[in-house]
Amino acid sequence: MAKILKLNAISPLAEPFFKDYEYSDSVTAPDGIMVRSAAMADYAVNENLLGVARAGAGTNNIPVADYAKKGIVVFNTPGANANAVKELVICELFLGGRKITDAIDWAKSLKGEGENVSKLVEKGKSKFVGHEIMGKTLGVIGFGAIGILVANAAAALGMNVIGVDPFLSTKNALHLNPSVKLADSRDEVFKNADFITVHVPLTPDTRGMFNAETYAKMKDGAVLINNSRGELVDEDATVAALESGKLERYITDFPGDKLFGVKNAICVPHLGASTPEAEDNCAVMAASQLKDYIENGNILNSVNYPNISMPRSGAQRLCVHHLTANSALAKILEVIAEKGVKVENMQNAAKGDYSYLICDLSASLDAASLKKIGAVDGVIRVRTL
Repeated sequence: MAKILKLNAISPLAEPFFKDYEYSDSVTAPDGIMVRSAAMADYAVNENLLGVARAGAGTNNIPVADYAKKGIVVFNTPGANANAVKELVICELFLGGRKITDAIDWAKSLKGEGENVSKLVEKGKSKFVGHEIMGKTLGVIGFGAIGILVANAAAALGMNVIGVDPFLSTKNALHLNPSVKLADSRDEVFKNADFITVHVPLTPDTRGMFNAETYAKMKDGAVLINNSRGELVDEDATVAALESGKLERYITDFPGDKLFGVKNAICVPHLGASTPEAEDNCAVMAASQLKDYIENGNILNSVNYPNISMPRSGAQRLCVHHLTANSALAKILEVIAEKGVKVENMQNAAKGDYSYLICDLSASLDAASLKKIGAVDGVIRVRTL
């Protein structure tokens, strides 16, 4: 019986996928792990661990590269929480245009004024005049699952939407509202947008992408919304931009200590995917992917290995993780041919330095042949199903 460890509380909708497994938060030597936000950098990996499924999009809490070296597949669930994050971003657009949070805090100070409240409200409301988002320009950095939904929703609300994504796929482009303008560069977005929302992963190239130089390119009084990762912004530069008025508002779901108490910084405590609907969607997707990999060797939505999926055929399925740069594939096929076993179906694909092979065979390979495949230079892991 395969064993699945829960490192966080996971929606009960994941449980039916593992009804034939040992599935709990206390299993030892698991074959798979379901995780949300638990830090796994120091997790002691057992040698039979096959995959880790992150019920969410970000995998910064998982040592993805280290796991790739060990043939451990890391999955995420892109798009499963996209609607929840989109709705929060739309809320934040309104918060960026109108001084709603300031006004609410001020209104709380009127407690105890009794019959004078109405007069005080009318007298004081002029301090919180804001502006509408209709007709304003929204810049979207990144057209993944969330960025597309945000762009389309903003367009439906009457905003002019401009965005950029150098990795925009044809599939994603076809889902964009036709009114959305694709910019040639980020600088074009910075120059023209009244509001900017960022939807990119944290990488060495995107870390600190919003800094003093970036803010200098923006319109005076622009609003920046960041629901991706706190490290995308230089906090010192952001505080300075808020204090000077260059930024009218900075709204983030990933606040850092320097932002608390800063005027016009709205710090949301990572609520983007904090809805039961999003948690259910992420759990179901993560569980489905992990189960399919354990039982069939198929990979969908991995961040460290290529996506490969094909129907089962033949007597045995051979799954091999190997380095892309080595000529491992040819040598693996040589071993199979030496045994006189026919390859009925096969897929091999690469993702960066790592490749993955699924090979359905007409007959099962013996232990000696499997050991020989495992000894091929560049082979990381061999599994049969």
